[in-house]
Amino acid sequence: MTTLFGLDRFLADPKLRRPLAGRRVALLAHPASVTQNLTHALDALAGLPDLKLTAAFGPQHGLRGDKQDNMVESPDFIDPRTGIPVFSLYGETRRPTPAMLDTFDALLVDLQDLGCRIYTFITTLRYILEAAAQHGKSVWILDRPNPVGRPVEGLRLKSGWESFVGAGSLPMRHGLTLGELARWFIATLKLDVDCEVIPMQDWQPDAAPGYGWPLTERAWINPSPNAPNLSMARAYAGTVMLEGTTLSEGRGTTRPLELFGAPDIDARAIMEAMQALAPAWLQGCILRECWFEPTFHKHAGKLCHGIQFHVEPSFHVKQGYDHHAFRPWRLQALAFKALRRLYPDYPLWRDFAYEYEFNRLPIDLINGSPLLREWVDDPTTTPDALDALAHQDETAWAEERQAFLLYP
Repeated sequence: MTTLFGLDRFLADPKLRRPLAGRRVALLAHPASVTQNLTHALDALAGLPDLKLTAAFGPQHGLRGDKQDNMVESPDFIDPRTGIPVFSLYGETRRPTPAMLDTFDALLVDLQDLGCRIYTFITTLRYILEAAAQHGKSVWILDRPNPVGRPVEGLRLKSGWESFVGAGSLPMRHGLTLGELARWFIATLKLDVDCEVIPMQDWQPDAAPGYGWPLTERAWINPSPNAPNLSMARAYAGTVMLEGTTLSEGRGTTRPLELFGAPDIDARAIMEAMQALAPAWLQGCILRECWFEPTFHKHAGKLCHGIQFHVEPSFHVKQGYDHHAFRPWRLQALAFKALRRLYPDYPLWRDFAYEYEFNRLPIDLINGSPLLREWVDDPTTTPDALDALAHQDETAWAEERQAFLLYP
């Protein structure tokens, strides 16, 4: 069976498009919004004679992918191929304005997510749904895979900790597609909005070797500049926490968000401490000591001693990636704990303006509460203590999400 994404089904079947006849249609997309033959969604939709395309929107990093580094805003512009206005939802505003909303009647959302709460496309989806409810607009989700499949992991965001990197009370790894997330947002926020999901055909999130991503069928296109492959997507629910630290997450290298390091740490000693503290948390992947020199971002031009998480597919599960055993959030948390044990006074937590927040530590915004940071910094806490907190949230979420699943 071949997995067909929502966009491919929408393009192939005129009956799916029929309800949009005569209506002004806009598109929210990014560089990974492509068809099976790698045509960008904007170009493919503009070629449909029965669709009236009047506007487009780009999330963080832009519609076509114009910003390499993190937290760099994108401008509005006129698309040179279609002549339609393209509005940035990561610039002067992150919510669509009334003027932007006046350009369309129905918005097609075609965004490749990474299955992690911190990924800002989720928040953009929430803001779009809220604006559509307030202004009587329709939203159609052209669904795509969650590339890391169905596993659930991490603490849920606590009330009052919502931000642009925390759209709601999700665990770090939520296990939903964007279409399923839309259904959850509508229910939990009690939105009165016309929302249609064009589901995928034959998506199999438990099928090897992709476990969520149809690895042998579809090319991987970066949904954001530092999401270059499936390995990064698998590690991201843990390595994204590095953004809230002084450690390099590998930006400025060819393996961003698959490794971490710094010039002033002993990576081998950290690996040994991790093994001593919680060996079960290291399952499902291979850790490798490495050296790297970022060309930009943190520690640019400095040789860093680090650790890479290897989660490539393997025919020998015990020697490589094990989808159901790999728990990236716990793994990265354990690395922090090991570092803190070895270097009690290490300046680990980075304090800077993070995703439009100025008064709260980035590591707390990323985790949706101070709980992870407090666990790392308290010398008396154990891995079992964090495991118990997370397990409670994970169990509750796994039950709650059942009502919103679209795929068996």
